[in-house]
Amino acid sequence: MARYILGRLLGLIFVLFAVSLITFLLTRAVPGDPFASGERRLPEATQIARAAKYGFDQPILIQYGRYVWNVLHGDFGVPFQSPSQTVVDLIKQTWPVTMKIGALTILVSYPLGIVLGLLAALHRNSLIDYFVTFGSTLGMVLPNFVVAIWLILLFGVGLGWFPTGGWGSPAHFVLPVIAYSLLPTSLVARYTRVSLLESLGADHVRTARAKGLAERRVLVWHVARNALIPFVTIMIPEIPNILTGSIFIEQIFRLPGLGRFFVTSTLTRDYPMILALVLLVAVVWGLTYLFTDLLYTLLDPRIRLA
Repeated sequence: MARYILGRLLGLIFVLFAVSLITFLLTRAVPGDPFASGERRLPEATQIARAAKYGFDQPILIQYGRYVWNVLHGDFGVPFQSPSQTVVDLIKQTWPVTMKIGALTILVSYPLGIVLGLLAALHRNSLIDYFVTFGSTLGMVLPNFVVAIWLILLFGVGLGWFPTGGWGSPAHFVLPVIAYSLLPTSLVARYTRVSLLESLGADHVRTARAKGLAERRVLVWHVARNALIPFVTIMIPEIPNILTGSIFIEQIFRLPGLGRFFVTSTLTRDYPMILALVLLVAVVWGLTYLFTDLLYTLLDPRIRLA
């Protein structure tokens, strides 16, 4: 197990190197001036001075080598859109907000979705099943920013129960988490229902019931464990998307999170911020898939890590 984990972590290092190289080359290949404001172009002397300041006048491989050297020493550069801060300081300031919202969303949506999917599967073709199926389908097709606006109008403006935006108190968590949880709750409920229905109809489940095992034991040891494997395959990789933020939720509720920088850094050609965000997402994805593979071995003893 330790050898496997070490091998995966070493592989992740090579993945990060490849991702950083590809992203670096792509950002430099996109035409445009990252220091221009709209259609206004800076004087040629100013452009030359800024290019020399950030090393843009050097060959592309030298620029990349210098970037890798700085990253290895913990320096991801200075964001163009906020030159008074470093990229690391900006991420340290904004990502905890996104992480708190994302963690609460996972804690709310995954257990709730599992319970709803379980109820729908155990009461197949009943009113409960129809209600869960309809609600989860609606939650998957309804954009979360539309739900966020409705929540603000109803509970913020109309009833005045919660603040309409901002950050600082526990009350500021409620509406964003509800809006953000809609899609993952719906996905979890749908996949839980499908996985459980497949497991309930399996031959080994019918055999266990024929042997006279208690229904609770059959559900826990023969149904749930097998149903969790496809669930883990599909839903665990959704965690990085949740933990890296939603531009719509953060903008609507005026949250000082990281999600907005995924859009603004691209629009403003903020090279240091783009590279840092891409590497951050790559690390989160790599660790998530490693955790998923390790979880497989706990759910199914037949799976062995090579």
